[in-house]
Amino acid sequence: MIYAYTMFLASVGFFDSNKEINAIYILAKTNLLPAMLFLMLLQIDLRHFLRLGKRVTFAYVAAVLSLMISFIVVSYLFAFDRDMAAAFGALAGSWMGGTANMIAVGSALGVNQEAFGFALVVDSVNYTLWVMLLLFIVPFAAAFNRFAKSEANFASVSTIGCACNMGAKRYWLLIFLALLISLVSQLLASYIEFLNSTTTVVLLATIFGVIGSFTRLKNLNGTNEVATSMLYLLVALIGSRAIFESFSELGVYVFAGFCILILHGVLMVFAAKLWKLDLFSITVASLANIGGVASAPVLAAAYDKSLVGIGVIMAIMGYLIGTFGGLIVGNILIGITQ
Repeated sequence: MIYAYTMFLASVGFFDSNKEINAIYILAKTNLLPAMLFLMLLQIDLRHFLRLGKRVTFAYVAAVLSLMISFIVVSYLFAFDRDMAAAFGALAGSWMGGTANMIAVGSALGVNQEAFGFALVVDSVNYTLWVMLLLFIVPFAAAFNRFAKSEANFASVSTIGCACNMGAKRYWLLIFLALLISLVSQLLASYIEFLNSTTTVVLLATIFGVIGSFTRLKNLNGTNEVATSMLYLLVALIGSRAIFESFSELGVYVFAGFCILILHGVLMVFAAKLWKLDLFSITVASLANIGGVASAPVLAAAYDKSLVGIGVIMAIMGYLIGTFGGLIVGNILIGITQ
């Protein structure tokens, strides 16, 4: 909704376009992106993920790999141009992580505003349909598990903390720390560069976030709230520059996104049969990638409320996987167009 509102205001000429405003846009986006990534990655706990068990881990890996394959196959069949290939690379970042990863990958791949807007619409429409489908098939878990010859057996896993009773000083500390990491990442990127400057900054912020998750910084309540606020600002910034010239091709891209999900679903069923995975594992792993923290726990709760933590942990892992996976897929898709 934030994106839709700001896009509408941009389309009716509410925002001026001049040198000063463009400079503020670049300054805000450049500094907020690595800061947001760093804070989101502080929530990762690789030890919790490894304790999920072999079956759930296999399901998560299968979800990531099947999505990568599906993006490559469908993008090749639809013969996207360079702009839409990069946009679907950003979409891959979202469907293996979240909107934060989508913005990071889109910035690194240089996706133009119109193509990014199309990708956001594809993300929203297909994600909604996918959530509905996965919730619809929950009652068929027993039948599917017999088909896959799987025996589901899970333990409850604790979820991440909240920012309950968190004071203003803690918020300012998190903001200062995040912006400091953003500055350090940009300074280092001026000396070392991988593919391009933005990609380097994104990767450095990701690495700092993962390192921070092994320290006492992960215990700082409120990282998710501050990071999400930064994410909303970034979405608003991008929307303020999104002026669609034509919606004529949008239906094709939505259909392409639907084809990606269908192929992904088929591959997940094949993986379930091959490795004897249960319906809970493959559907929650799928939605942890495509939907993220907002929806994976809801689907997990539909099976059993004690399993919510598994959905949370798998979804949070997407913050790490999404950026790298999206960059890999995006560069492959761009390579196909050349």
